[in-house]
Amino acid sequence: MNANRDREYLSILTRYIRVCADYKPKLGHGAKNGYDLNEFRKIYGADPFYNWLVLDNPLMYAAHKTAGGMTSIYRQTGIGCEALFRKILQDTLSLKQDDVKWSYTIPLSGGKSRTLYLDARIPMDKVNDKEKREKIRRWIKEAAARLDVNDDVTASLTGVVFEIRQGYKSKDSKRQNADIANAATAYTKGLLPCAGILSLQIDENVALRYRAAQWVVLTGSTRNAVPYESIYGFMKDVIGYDLAGFFRRSSSILRKEVGRVLSVLLSPK
Repeated sequence: MNANRDREYLSILTRYIRVCADYKPKLGHGAKNGYDLNEFRKIYGADPFYNWLVLDNPLMYAAHKTAGGMTSIYRQTGIGCEALFRKILQDTLSLKQDDVKWSYTIPLSGGKSRTLYLDARIPMDKVNDKEKREKIRRWIKEAAARLDVNDDVTASLTGVVFEIRQGYKSKDSKRQNADIANAATAYTKGLLPCAGILSLQIDENVALRYRAAQWVVLTGSTRNAVPYESIYGFMKDVIGYDLAGFFRRSSSILRKEVGRVLSVLLSPK
């Protein structure tokens, strides 16, 4: 265990969580920074219907702030976990910042284009440690076999590309279709697509659809944490970093940070 590294990793995650305390509801309007309580009461108090129903009540503002803030906590936690995951790959596999990034460009009409980004990448040719490189290679081969990927395609794989999420609570078909398209592109670039879900919060039907599209899906299981099913098993056994151990060591601090943010969000002030 490296205490300095723990502090560095913890600072990455808490930086994103703290942002949520500043959340202010936009109330369906275009205010970039949202509205505070006084502005809320002016807007709702000046609306005859909302005034009649006393919807300018400060508790209604607190409800708006809590609802939006909850979404913000999930979103910011996810973004923080993406940044943390990339940093761990860099440190553990001795990769550069550009090594762990991956994007591709698709053409649009009118000569325009759009660049799409996935959250992290492991390019095997950049992993200088032979033992770690071979572990990753063996994992890719076995993970692809479990997905019934064609042997010729498996032989062409030169690394892994990741989508990292704190959970997958949405059944948004548009998001799923985009991810499936990302997987198809990843294979054409010689990369095995992997969805790393840090919690157990993913709908089983969504997970089945991703696996059918030949995504490796790793969830936040800590029981029987095999590296082909668990993101924590993968990180410990293949990458060589005990991610679950980091979260356990950091849990008391993370609980305080999230608790402080929730206290702020639940208050109407």
